Amino acid sequence: MRILISNDDGVNAPGLAALHAALEDYAECVVIAPDQDKSGASSSLTLDRPLQPQRLNNGFISLNGTPTDCVHLGLNGLLEHTPEMVVAGINLGANLGDDVLYSGTVAAAVEGRFLAHTAFAFSLLSRQPDNLPTAAHFARLLVAAHERLDLPPRTVLNVNVPNLPFEHIRGIRLTRLGHRARAAAPVKVINPRGKEGYWISVAGDVEDGGPGTDFHAVMQGYVSVTPLQLDRTCSEAFGGLDAWLEGIL
Repeated sequence: MRILISNDDGVNAPGLAALHAALEDYAECVVIAPDQDKSGASSSLTLDRPLQPQRLNNGFISLNGTPTDCVHLGLNGLLEHTPEMVVAGINLGANLGDDVLYSGTVAAAVEGRFLAHTAFAFSLLSRQPDNLPTAAHFARLLVAAHERLDLPPRTVLNVNVPNLPFEHIRGIRLTRLGHRARAAAPVKVINPRGKEGYWISVAGDVEDGGPGTDFHAVMQGYVSVTPLQLDRTCSEAFGGLDAWLEGIL
């Protein structure tokens, strides 16, 4: 088994090192990660300049690009042997509900959707690394059990781990994505020369976080596992749109 590991927190992030350590004795692991924090990069590709991989002393490959760039190169010729699975993380911070639209961690896993084995994205619900061992434990547990998976093609598993010591985790729950309310307004700032700028503000509060959602599971102390698919077609809208389009013609 050959696994490509990436993230969006950057090649020097503690979560990346923890994930690699959890998997290195299970599979042949190669790490390609952004040379700086690329949180919120989503599935963006770098198209305006060449990408320049650099191998670090620890064997990790640093790339001046996005998480998706890292996986894209890793699966399309940068490596001598093509990986069989992509595992992303461990992100410091939740990727719940609407967060998956923006997450570079989830995007890295999504770029691995074409492979034979299901891709994983792992996140810890904290900006601090204190409980990274908990997340690393579940990353190893779930990835090692991948052979028993029977999922539709191109499914990605998004895993969120509560910020708790291992002994306080209550179990694992299969969940759907919850939803957040609209994000807070950007914060306007003015620099010393009088030029205006804006900081993107915090994500919205939980609007749909009831039983069955990823929000609810992690708040109850469970690891949340949510299957994601790339197809965003809204099939329920077809009936109404058929009538609408006929009326236009």
